[in-house]
Amino acid sequence: MTAIDLIDPLSDPLGGVGEQKMLGRRALVTGAGQNGDLPGVGYSIALLLASHGAGVAVLDRSAEAAQRTVDRIVADGGEAFAVVADATDDLACERAVAEAVQALGGLDTVVNNVASGDRAGIFDVTPERFEQLIQINLMSAWYVTRHVAPILPRGSSILNISSVGVSSRGPGMPYCVAKAGVENLTQGSATTLGPQGIRVNCIEVGGIWGSFAAANMDESMREPRRMATTLKTEGSAWDIAHAAFFLLSDAARWITGQILAVDGGPAAYYPPGPPITSVAKSGQAPA
Repeated sequence: MTAIDLIDPLSDPLGGVGEQKMLGRRALVTGAGQNGDLPGVGYSIALLLASHGAGVAVLDRSAEAAQRTVDRIVADGGEAFAVVADATDDLACERAVAEAVQALGGLDTVVNNVASGDRAGIFDVTPERFEQLIQINLMSAWYVTRHVAPILPRGSSILNISSVGVSSRGPGMPYCVAKAGVENLTQGSATTLGPQGIRVNCIEVGGIWGSFAAANMDESMREPRRMATTLKTEGSAWDIAHAAFFLLSDAARWITGQILAVDGGPAAYYPPGPPITSVAKSGQAPA
């Protein structure tokens, strides 16, 4: 068993490593409620931030899901508050930001993670469903960002969550169209908010197996998705959380406007190189 094998999938496999690096930080993580037995990306990011000393406002439209995340953080010795809001509503987002600021005494770390979708084709949905998916996956990030931008201090960081599906040539899905908008929003926001000292980055989530995938795919999809990576290993929400942690932390203080794919390697796009059968010595051509 390796260091990243999951005994309890809802626990960070790398937890307890290193010093707390988010002491004094105040974070809002959207879509961070926990449903089911597998971790979601928002849940994992919220727990990791809290484990490093950040106070976390856990936003979710489900009060029960938000409270489950809060309860887990508090049980682990962290600080968290539930914020119940529908992130597809601009006024609800405005109220949620104000509630988070009141609970935490301010904000300096924001994760736009709200997402929903299915594998329906780009022309296989009604206009109403297409608009709904744009609202959930793109507009929610814009709503939250526009309300936090005026109150974030210099040195703050915003992270948006996208999908490697954005880079796929098809078949097209409304979910991927919306996430493409999230990536453009990321780069535009980074340029706009940079003079205020606010960084904005994005993670493209690869074919991890977590609560989102389990809700939309059969278990039989796990092996093909694993084999579609360069590393031939299956990722989890914790892999996304640790990449997110870096981009949100001061270690990434000079990084903004970037889109990082966390996907186990792009084997689906590039052919693998030949296997290494020996190590050539200096001055000697490979066998």
